[in-house]
Amino acid sequence: MKMNKWILAGTALTGLFAAHGAFAQSTGTEAAEDVKEVVVQGKRGPRSIDGALTKESVGKSRSTVTQEYLETQASGQTVLQSINLVPGVNFTNNDAYGTSGGNIRIRGFDGNRISLTFDGAPLNDTGNYAIYSNQQLDSELIETVAVNLGTTDVDSPTASAAGGTVAYKTIRPSKDFGIDSTLSVGTENFRRAFVKVDTGEFLGFTAWVAASKTQYDKFKGPGQLEKTQYNGRIYRDLGNGDFLSLAANWNENRNTNYRNITINDLKTNPDLDYDLTCASTALPTPVNGTAQNAGSGCTNYYGQRNNPSNTGSVRGQFKKHITDSLVFTFDPSFQYVLANGGTQFEVVSEKDNRLDLDGTNTTGVGVDLNGDKDTLDSVMLFRPSNTNTRRFGLTSSLIWDLNDDHRLRGAYTIDYGRHRQTGEFSYMDASGNPVDLFGGKDGNGPAVVDVKGNKLQNRNRFSIAKLEQIAAEYRGYFFDRALMVNLGVRAPVLTRELNNYCYQPNGGDFPRCTAETPTVVAGGAGNVTFPTTGTTKHVPPISFTKEYKKTLPNVGVTWNFTDIQSLYVSYAEQISAPRTDNLYKYSRADTAGSPLITSIAEPETTQSFDFGYRYQSSNILLSAALWTSKFQNRIVQTYDPETLLNTDRNVGEVEMSGFDGQIGWQVADYFSVYASASYNKSELKEDLQLSATTFLPTKGKTLVETPEWTYSGRFQWEVTPVFQLGVQAKYVGERFTTDVNDEVAPAYTVFDMDMNYKISAFGKPGTELQLNVINMFDETYLGSLGSANNALPVTLNNGTVRNGSTTTHSRGAPRTLMLSLKTKF
Repeated sequence: MKMNKWILAGTALTGLFAAHGAFAQSTGTEAAEDVKEVVVQGKRGPRSIDGALTKESVGKSRSTVTQEYLETQASGQTVLQSINLVPGVNFTNNDAYGTSGGNIRIRGFDGNRISLTFDGAPLNDTGNYAIYSNQQLDSELIETVAVNLGTTDVDSPTASAAGGTVAYKTIRPSKDFGIDSTLSVGTENFRRAFVKVDTGEFLGFTAWVAASKTQYDKFKGPGQLEKTQYNGRIYRDLGNGDFLSLAANWNENRNTNYRNITINDLKTNPDLDYDLTCASTALPTPVNGTAQNAGSGCTNYYGQRNNPSNTGSVRGQFKKHITDSLVFTFDPSFQYVLANGGTQFEVVSEKDNRLDLDGTNTTGVGVDLNGDKDTLDSVMLFRPSNTNTRRFGLTSSLIWDLNDDHRLRGAYTIDYGRHRQTGEFSYMDASGNPVDLFGGKDGNGPAVVDVKGNKLQNRNRFSIAKLEQIAAEYRGYFFDRALMVNLGVRAPVLTRELNNYCYQPNGGDFPRCTAETPTVVAGGAGNVTFPTTGTTKHVPPISFTKEYKKTLPNVGVTWNFTDIQSLYVSYAEQISAPRTDNLYKYSRADTAGSPLITSIAEPETTQSFDFGYRYQSSNILLSAALWTSKFQNRIVQTYDPETLLNTDRNVGEVEMSGFDGQIGWQVADYFSVYASASYNKSELKEDLQLSATTFLPTKGKTLVETPEWTYSGRFQWEVTPVFQLGVQAKYVGERFTTDVNDEVAPAYTVFDMDMNYKISAFGKPGTELQLNVINMFDETYLGSLGSANNALPVTLNNGTVRNGSTTTHSRGAPRTLMLSLKTKF
C-alpha cells in the first residue's frame, strides 16, 4: 500500500507496527486506520503505559488496553471489568470473579446502548441489545480492548449504539509450539483451570486451541456458579499485511442468582439472600382421589433462581490487497444462543383452561400433572423464558488509497438474527428444583402438554431482526500531515419481523398461550376475552413488521500542532431502535380498523460532540476531553428480580455533558502510574408522562444510575526483576435510583492489588505465581442498581399522590483472594 510504505520510510518502529496492528473493531476499520497506527509508531516514546493506556491519534475519544494489563488482573475475569479504569466507563460486577454478570455504563449510557464486538462480530442481543458480561472470551486470549466513548466506528454493526463501542480481538497464534496453562484457587472455594496449546506453523498456517473450567460458591447465600469455555483459532499470513483467519468459541454458564437487596438492607443485613430449601407446603405428596394444592413457599428458594446459557460463535476474517492501492476485507460470522433470564415457577391447576381446552374449569377432563392418576390437584411447575437465537453476520470493506494522503472506504454490513422466545413449562423434582433448566424445550427436559398433546407455554414468539447498513468514509491528511480529517456516514436500516403466537393482554405482559376458544369483543377489531381472565382484553396471535432507518454522520478532525501534542474534535449522530419486548407490548382499541400501538414507538436518537487534547511524550501519555450529548426519546429500563421482567419507560429528552481525562506516566523502566477522572452532568428536560393526563415531576432531575464523579488510579512497580506489584482503585460517586431523585445509592471506593512472582520450574523460565486481592479493604457497597419512578410518595401534576416503589440492587463482592500458577512451555 503506497500510503503505508511512504510513512514507514524513515521510522525505526516498523517491526512494532507489524507485530501489533491497529486497535479497531473490524478488519475493515483496522485496515482503514493503518495510517494512523504507523504515524503513532513513528513517534518516539512508549507505545503504552504497561498496557493500561495506549497511544491514540484517531479523531474521537478512544481508550485501549492490551494483554499486558489484562494479565495482571484476576484469572478469567470478564473483559468488561478489565476496562473499568478507563475514564467514562463504570462497570459493576455482580461478584468478584465475573461469572454472575454485571452492568456497564459509558458516559451514562447503559450496556443496551453500547456496541460490543468480538473480532468484529456483534455480541449485543438481537432482541433487547443486552450485553452479557459473563459470556465473554477468556481474558488470556484477548489481545486488545478498544473503547470508543460516545461514538461508533463507521462500520459498527449496530442499530442501538447511542453511547459508544467496546471492541476486543483475540490473540494471534504463535509460530512456535507451546503450552500455556493457569491454575487458580481462591475465596469462596474458587477453582479455575485454563490451558492453551499453540500448534506452531504447519503448511503456512498457525493455530491454537484453548479450554477453561471455572467453579465457585456464591459469596452470600447458597448456590454455585460454573463456567466452561472452549476456543480455537487458525491463522494464515498472506504477506503484505494480508491474512486469513477462522476462530470459534463455545461458552456454557450455569449460575445460581444472588438476591438483590434494598438500600436499607445494605445497612442492616447486606448478606440477605435466598432460602436454602423449598417450603414443604409447596410440594405436597400426591395422593390419588384427593386434592393436593401446592403452595407458593418456593418464591424465595435459591434452587429456582438460576440463569443458564449456552453460547457459541464462528468468526472469519480476511484481508487482501487487490492492488497496491486497493484493499478488500471480509468478516463473516455465525452465532448461537440458548439462554433464559432466570428460573420462575407457576402453580397450575390440573384443570386449567390452557390444558383442557373446553373453556371452563369444572367440566374439563384435565391433565394429571403429578402422576397420582387424578386431575384434582394444583401443581407447582417450572416456567422458563427461553431465548434461542441463530445469527448470521457479515462486515465487508473496500479501501482505496487515492494517493499518499487521501483514502476512501466503502463498507457493507448485514446482521441477520432469528430470535425465538418461548416458555415451555416443565416439572420440578421432589426438592423444588427444575428437572431441566431449559424446561420442556426440544432436546431438554420433559414438557407439560395439554389434552391434545400441545406444549403448555408461558410465551411463544418468533422474530427476525435484520440490520443492513452501508457506510462511506474519507480520510485525508493536510498541511504536511499536521491535520487529519475523517468524514464518515453510515445508514443503518433495521427491520423487525414479529410473530406472536399467543394472545397478548392489551398493553400488558404475560401472554396467554392456549388453544381454548375465546369470546370475541364487540367492535370489530378482533380483541377477545377468556372465561377465567374476566374483562381483560387480549389481542389474538398476530404478525407485523417494523422498520427503522436513519442516516448518521460521523466526523473527526485531529491537529498535531507539535510532535507530541494534538487537538481533536468529533461529532457523531446515533440511533437506538426499539427493542423486541417493547414492540410485543402493544394494545388495540375495540373499534374496527384500530391500529396496533406499541409501548415504545419511536427510536432513541443522539447527537454527540467531543473536544479533546492529547499529550504523548517519551514517558507521559495524557488525554482529556470535554463532551456533550443530546438525547431524544431516552428509554430507561428497570429489571424486576422477582418477576424477571424488564420494564421500559420513556423519560423524553435528556441532555448530558461532562469531562473525561486520563494520564499515564512511565516514571522509570520499573515503575508506572496511571490515573483517570470523569465528570457527568445529566438533566431530564421533560416531566415523565404516566397517562393521558398525569405527569411525574422529573424535569430538571438527574438520570438514574449515573454517578456525577468517578475516579480511578493504578501504580505498577517492578520491585525486582522477578517480583512485580500493582495496586489500583476505583471511586464511584452517589447514584440516584429513581427518576424524581428521591433515593440515592451511596458512593464507594474499591481497591484491588496484584502481585506476581516469576520462578523457574524444571530448570526453565516461564512459570509465575500471582496473587490478586479484590476489594482489598472489604468495602460494603451496592454495585448494579435497579431503578423506578419514585421511592417515596410524590405529588403529580393533577394533585394526586403517587405511592413509591421499592428498588432493589446488587451488593458488591466482599474482599476476595485468588492465587494463580501460570506456566509456559
